[in-house]
Amino acid sequence: MGAQAGLRVVVTGATGNVGTSVVAALAGDPGVGEVVGVARRRPGMSVPGVRWMAVDLSREDSPAVLDALLAGVDAVVHLAWRFQPTHDPVVTWRSNVLGSVRVFEAAARAGVRALVHASSVGAYSPGPKTGPGVDERWPTHGWPNAAYCREKSYLERVLDAFEPRHPDIRVVRMRPGFLFKEQSASEQRRIFAGRHVPGVLLRPDLLPFVPDLPGLRLQVLHTDDAAQAYRAAVLTEVRGPFNLAAEPVLGPRELAELLGARPVRLPPALVRTALSTAWHTRAVPASPHLFDAVLRLPVLDCTRAHELLEWHPARSAQEALSAFLHGVRTGAGLDTPPLAGSKWG
Repeated sequence: MGAQAGLRVVVTGATGNVGTSVVAALAGDPGVGEVVGVARRRPGMSVPGVRWMAVDLSREDSPAVLDALLAGVDAVVHLAWRFQPTHDPVVTWRSNVLGSVRVFEAAARAGVRALVHASSVGAYSPGPKTGPGVDERWPTHGWPNAAYCREKSYLERVLDAFEPRHPDIRVVRMRPGFLFKEQSASEQRRIFAGRHVPGVLLRPDLLPFVPDLPGLRLQVLHTDDAAQAYRAAVLTEVRGPFNLAAEPVLGPRELAELLGARPVRLPPALVRTALSTAWHTRAVPASPHLFDAVLRLPVLDCTRAHELLEWHPARSAQEALSAFLHGVRTGAGLDTPPLAGSKWG
């Protein structure tokens, strides 16, 4: 892949679902000499070859810290993202958008050679749910009502302006589908179902049915497979966006088979009303606007990643989701603040 020996790489958001897999993948590559994992809070876990630093990107004084951190660094992998509070988008905007801009600007000041940014399928405008999927030229205007999509889309515009100003920096934008692994189960349960819902209540065998909704077609990828694509993006002289997903696309029938449930046709308005009520009463943190976005996400064509990164996921979409479901049953996690396991199991 044309790797350069001894690369120094900084990874932001290094203690979350994606970050823990990315730092492990990079640290295990002989072409990487040093990995610095950056997060708001230091983790208890240790990864051979990874040094941890605590930096809060939402703070106005973080640029000075970043300047010192990025001096002499070859590549930055920017994963840091805050999903909550969904009821206060100003807080997530400060962390996700302003924090990302600070990372981009610090990378430019430091003269890093590569900036790999975690975008998302959520950055894409609504698109087709069938067929071969959309490639990386599909518009990235997101679904404007959903804060997550709005922020991811805005950062695409930021990078559109950043790249012409800094042609010497290799900018890569990763646009994965839904990322799951066993150890992310507790974190993702808290993000979408809330802290007060015990994992035992989300056991697949307790779910009587899967809602069969028009547009419910998901592309899932094991986080460790996504990490290998990030590793390749750091070590390969590529630029531009890359779609990442595993086969097959999961619809209600496939989801029902995984959960041992049966698909039941429901009106989307009914499901949305129930979710909206739960969100407005703060019973669950997942917003109805994100539900709207999920039903409109396009199917992705990942040919570019296969060809230019020589990347192919080792696990199917079913295997990735099965690993996550096993984690839900067992309360799996890691010794980091975001991935702390659940005492509920």
